Amino acid sequence: MEKSKIKTYVWLLTTNLFISAFTFGGGYLIIPVVRRFFVVKKHLFTEEEFSNMAAVAQSSPGAIAINLSALAGYRAAGIGGALISCFAAILPPLVLLTLISAFYQRFISNGIIAAVLKGMEAGVAAIMVDLIVDLSSLILKKKSVLLSAMVPLSFIANFVLGINAALILLSCCFFCILQVLLQRRNQT
Repeated sequence: MEKSKIKTYVWLLTTNLFISAFTFGGGYLIIPVVRRFFVVKKHLFTEEEFSNMAAVAQSSPGAIAINLSALAGYRAAGIGGALISCFAAILPPLVLLTLISAFYQRFISNGIIAAVLKGMEAGVAAIMVDLIVDLSSLILKKKSVLLSAMVPLSFIANFVLGINAALILLSCCFFCILQVLLQRRNQT
């Protein structure tokens, strides 16, 4: 095996272990962290390529963190990169949950651990704000009236009108599919 491929595998392993071990909250919170490592620092993908991978990871069955790690690993180093990235993304939560399960009674009654978890909520909130800003800027760069309107309209529909999030997602999917079909029809 060539030296550069081994170097890429080691980088994928350590980076995904780090991301998985220190990104609390999972799900959508992992997107800006992965973006920072793969797009901003390492320049493995463009912003558009990464946003497409994030969209696929979100819409695929399974955990977003694992899906995005697998896609990024695959794009960086093929099947081997995907396998290494998945392993590295799964290992820290598996170890942590095993330890917590083994010592659950001690954790549940420990005031220090409760305080640490409370403090982590603030960090998760900050990462969520960062994610919203990043995703909104990507949407605005597309210069699509439909996509730009979806963000505030979805918020109003859920937060103000109390419409179920699943219905909002289905509606957004419907309008995006309709927009793509209309664009394709106009191009032919």
